[in-house]
Amino acid sequence: MELRTFTLQPNLTQFFPTFKCCIKPSFQHHSHSTKHSEEFTLKITRRKVGILAAMASFRIQSANAFEFGFVVPGQTVEEAEIGVKDHAQDLLQVKDLLEKESWREAQKALRLNSALLKKDMYTIIQSKPGSERPQLRELYSTLFNNVSRLDYAARDKDGPQIWQCYENIVLAVNDILSRI
Repeated sequence: MELRTFTLQPNLTQFFPTFKCCIKPSFQHHSHSTKHSEEFTLKITRRKVGILAAMASFRIQSANAFEFGFVVPGQTVEEAEIGVKDHAQDLLQVKDLLEKESWREAQKALRLNSALLKKDMYTIIQSKPGSERPQLRELYSTLFNNVSRLDYAARDKDGPQIWQCYENIVLAVNDILSRI
């Protein structure tokens, strides 16, 4: 089937809109030579609106994925510098979980701390003069590429790769902290 149109048509007799979708069949029957489309209607009720609103406001904590927001609104450079120091130390604390071979917990801690560190680093990079930004961006890239590699290595339980990535993270964090 192929999705052809999708329109929102207000239903004036009620307060809830009706969505109509026309679907064109992707194959033709040999017995029918004319083309036709089927029409489906979805009526949005008050209950469905409530469910959709609850789903939209519900934040899934169990996914533990990377967050993609880059700048914290209203964050000062001083707050970002303090945050970088705190979150970098928290990121390095993943070593304890790696030594215990608690791979899932290590991945969760790694993702949480790296997301927070990423936001603070981005704020600091944006505040620096243009001549200093390329060096910090390179360190930023090195750090978070190794964080991603460590995440994948922990998923695969690849011991040598885990420790190589962790050492690269330590070097990048120390270099970043010395430049801030």
